[in-house]
Amino acid sequence: MSLDERNKAMLAIDFCGLKFNSPLVLLSGCVGFGEEYTRVSGFSNTDVGAVCLKGTTLEPRLGNPPHRIAETYMGMLNAIGLQNPGAHKVVEEYLSKLDFSETRFIANVSGSTIEEYAEVTRIFDDSPIDAMEINISCPNVKEGGVAFGNDPDMSARVVEACRNVTKKTLITKLSPNQTNIAENARRCIEAGTDALAVINTLMGMVIDIEERKPVIGNNQGGLSGPAIKPIALLKVHQVYQVSRQHNVPIIGQGGITTANDALEFIIAGSTAVGIGTALFYDPLICPKINAGIIDYLNRYKLKNVTDLIGTLKLHEDGGGECSG
Repeated sequence: MSLDERNKAMLAIDFCGLKFNSPLVLLSGCVGFGEEYTRVSGFSNTDVGAVCLKGTTLEPRLGNPPHRIAETYMGMLNAIGLQNPGAHKVVEEYLSKLDFSETRFIANVSGSTIEEYAEVTRIFDDSPIDAMEINISCPNVKEGGVAFGNDPDMSARVVEACRNVTKKTLITKLSPNQTNIAENARRCIEAGTDALAVINTLMGMVIDIEERKPVIGNNQGGLSGPAIKPIALLKVHQVYQVSRQHNVPIIGQGGITTANDALEFIIAGSTAVGIGTALFYDPLICPKINAGIIDYLNRYKLKNVTDLIGTLKLHEDGGGECSG
């Protein structure tokens, strides 16, 4: 769909001072380092607000043994293992291939220690990258492999270390695999994050019943796709109760495949929405989602998509956690 100026104005948002063409963000790990995805015939960077590059560590990594991906009911498991050429090569060779005039590009900072997170952030700080997403779901090798993102103290320490070496926009990607995601969000905000990405994948497993072994070579992997959407929506709503008090925007993500999905996340509190697994079966899904959002805004006579953020109307007698 070719957007006229009015439609473009309806979709355009301000995200931490960065102008996004649309609230849609292509998620890390789904579009390589950006240049690979632009080869898709019919794709235009102007259809999206930002592109998150693949997770990047300080040194090159080969990643996990195969199989790394397994399709599941209404979703997908992945355990790539952060295969990447290292931060220096990404900055020196990959970023030069990107057209920063078309859209925003966000680096994904990953690491095994707090010091590595800080060093990768410093390297990207000295580059044309627009913002950085901190992937705190990585395991802390100094603390027995516990994921940074599952502990509020460790999450805050990573954010603080990254904040100390850059003034660029920092987006902290929160893990759903923790007890209190809202508390973790609060600690990350206090440590200096500018925005939050909610949520990262849930951990899952698929078993080959003939071999009686996990299909994934890493035994377990991150579950994404429509199966996790209800969980992601709730987590966005919970985090928004904290983030709105500090004017910290959220990139809501987890199973978005239609305009209605995207609208639900925005109503729940997301400023932008992430598109990931859906790209694997429909690489040109973004213009369709944009068109659906515009149609909704026109029906309700809204001037801009930001008019919808956090407009969820809760039932007065709701809020209990028990079911059945």
